[in-house]
Amino acid sequence: MKFHKEGYTTLAIAVLFIFIINAVADYYDASQYVKWFIYALSAFLFITVVQFFRSPKKVFNPEDGIILCPADGKVVVIEETEENEYFHDKRIQVSIFMSPVNVHVNRNPISGLVTFFKYHPGKFLVAWHPKSSTDNERTTVVVKDKAGREVLFRQIAGALARRIVWYIKEKDEVVQGNEFGFIKFGSRVDLFLPLGTEINVNIGDKVTGAKTIIGKF
Repeated sequence: MKFHKEGYTTLAIAVLFIFIINAVADYYDASQYVKWFIYALSAFLFITVVQFFRSPKKVFNPEDGIILCPADGKVVVIEETEENEYFHDKRIQVSIFMSPVNVHVNRNPISGLVTFFKYHPGKFLVAWHPKSSTDNERTTVVVKDKAGREVLFRQIAGALARRIVWYIKEKDEVVQGNEFGFIKFGSRVDLFLPLGTEINVNIGDKVTGAKTIIGKF
């Protein structure tokens, strides 16, 4: 287990805040009850930041024909829907909600060439809101595998998430299971898959990035 690079600034701010409130309590000789409350708050804050930005090591051998889970969380949507940004046709949408306690590293569901990438500034509706896929801050990525099959996936910011981070761009070659981005705090990832894809998960399932197989072409 390692600490993700996106958390360095947040951790530094948290440590500075902890130092200040403890120094103030000591300077004004606060009562033992107040000091113990501050100690408990400090520990809670530190542990929360560390666990949120944890980045467990994942080992996965890329495999053609399968769609790997891009994030830790819970499956909240499986439905046939119209995808109107890139494909402009019907696709199977699978959505994964990441709560603040989940690992927030995002990983490539397939290997291939990034044929499309776009960042959209937007609102910060709760991640499970029906319009979050189209109205919230988000990125859209399309990857084409060597067989010519394309998968679209979106990072979607939630009500708490105010920053989406990505490490890929158009014409990049990406490897299944490798990290492509990170979303801070509660958020969501949508997958849009070809009709006829065999879906291996159900609504309500808890899934793990770079481990759970979402489906097969």
